[in-house]
Amino acid sequence: MSKRPRLSFLQIWNMSFGFLGIQMGFALQNANASRILQIFGADVEHLSLFWIVAPLTGMIVQPIIGHYSDRTWTKIGRRRPYFLTGAILAAIGLILMPRADLFIAFLPALWVGAGFLMIMDASFNIAMEPFRALVADKLPSDQRTLGFSVQTILIGIGAVIGSWLPWAITNWFNVPNTAAEGQVPPSLIWSFICGAIVLIITILITVFTTKEYTPEETAAFEEEDGVVSEPESSKGFLQIFDDIRAMPATMKQLGLVQFFSWFALYGMWVFSTPAIAHHIWGLPTSDNSSQEFQNAGDWVGIIFGVYNLVSAIYAFFLPAIAKKVGRKQTHAISLVIGGIGLISMYFAPDKYWLIGSMVCVGIAWASILAMPYAILAGSIPAKKMGIYMGLFNFFIVFPQITNAFVGGSIIKNFFGGNPMLSIVLSGVFMIFAALSLKVVKDEDDTITT
Repeated sequence: MSKRPRLSFLQIWNMSFGFLGIQMGFALQNANASRILQIFGADVEHLSLFWIVAPLTGMIVQPIIGHYSDRTWTKIGRRRPYFLTGAILAAIGLILMPRADLFIAFLPALWVGAGFLMIMDASFNIAMEPFRALVADKLPSDQRTLGFSVQTILIGIGAVIGSWLPWAITNWFNVPNTAAEGQVPPSLIWSFICGAIVLIITILITVFTTKEYTPEETAAFEEEDGVVSEPESSKGFLQIFDDIRAMPATMKQLGLVQFFSWFALYGMWVFSTPAIAHHIWGLPTSDNSSQEFQNAGDWVGIIFGVYNLVSAIYAFFLPAIAKKVGRKQTHAISLVIGGIGLISMYFAPDKYWLIGSMVCVGIAWASILAMPYAILAGSIPAKKMGIYMGLFNFFIVFPQITNAFVGGSIIKNFFGGNPMLSIVLSGVFMIFAALSLKVVKDEDDTITT
C-alpha cells in the first residue's frame, strides 16, 4: 500500500477544479462543432472527416505531453505548467472557432473553423492528461477511485454549464440564436467567449491551490512501495517507443474496451445534431440554417447537458458501487445502460423522450471518465504515470479516427443517409465495450465482499 498522505476532499476537489473549465469548453465543442461546421457548409456525410483533426492531434500531443510532464520540474511544479499552457491555447481556439468567417480573405470559413477545432482540441489534450496523471501522483491507491470520481463530478458540472449555455443565453438574455446564412448565431459566439473565460479562471485556481510533490518525495514514495527506480534513459524522446513496447498488460486489455466505448461516443457527438434535426424535427439533412435547425441544435445542447448532469451525480456513487461489486463490474453495467440509452433514441416519439435516453448515456459517461483510469493506475509505475496516461489516449483516439473514416460512408451506403442509425450503431458498440471487460485484469481492485 502506498505511503502517500491521504488528502482531504477539499484538497482533491481543488486539485481537479480546472477540469470544470476544460470540460465546459469541451462540451461547447461537442454540442456545437457539427452545428458550426454545417453552418460553414459541411455536408452530414463529411462531418466525421472534419472532426478527425481532434483525435489526430490528441494522438500526437498526449504521449509527448505525458513524456515531458514526467520529466518537467519547474517553480510551479511538474504537471501545472501544462495545465496553464493548454488553457491559454484552448481559450484562443474557443474565441476564434465560431468567428472563422472573419478569416475568409485567407481561406474558406469551413477550413478555418476546422483548423481552430484542431487547435482547441490539441490544447484541451495538453491540459487534460496531466490532470489524470496528477491524481495518480498525489493520491494513495485506495483514494484513486475517489480522485477520478471527483474529476468526473467536475467534468459533469462544467459540461452541463457548457452544454446549456447557448440555450440560456438565447432564452434568458434574448441573444439571437439565428444569423444570416453562413454565419454563426450571436448566442454561440458569446457562449464560446464565456467558456474561454471560465477555462482560464478554473485552471488558475488549481495552479494556485495545489502543491505537487518534489522529485525527492516521489522517489521516496516509490521506495516505500517497493518500486525499483529505473535509471533515467539517455534516449530522450525516443524512450517513448520503449515505453510502448513495455506497456502493462492491463493497459492492453483495456484497449478493446476503450475502442468500443469511444467509437460509440464519437458517433454520438458527431451525428446527434443532424440525427435529431432529421429524426425529431423532420428536417432534410441538407438544412443547416433554418430556425428549426437552430432549435434542434439548441436542444442537442440541452440533452447533452442532461447526460453530463447525470454523470456528475452518478460519479458521487461510483466509489461506493465499485467497492461493493468491483470496478470492472461497475463499468460493465454502466456501459450496458448507456448502450440501451443510445439505441432508444431511434424509438423517440418526440424530443422529450431523448432526455431519458441521455440519462442512460450519462451513467455510461461517468464510468468511462473514471473507471478505466482507476483500473489502469494500479498497473503503472509512478515514474511512468504521465507517459502511460498519454499513451492510453491512443485507445481513445484510434476508435475516433476509425469512425471518422468510416462513419460518413456507413450512413451514406448502409443507412440510406439516415444519421440516427449511426446513433443506434453507437449504442451497439457501447454494449460490446461492456462485454470486452471480461478480458481485463484489475491489478489492485479494492472490492470487498
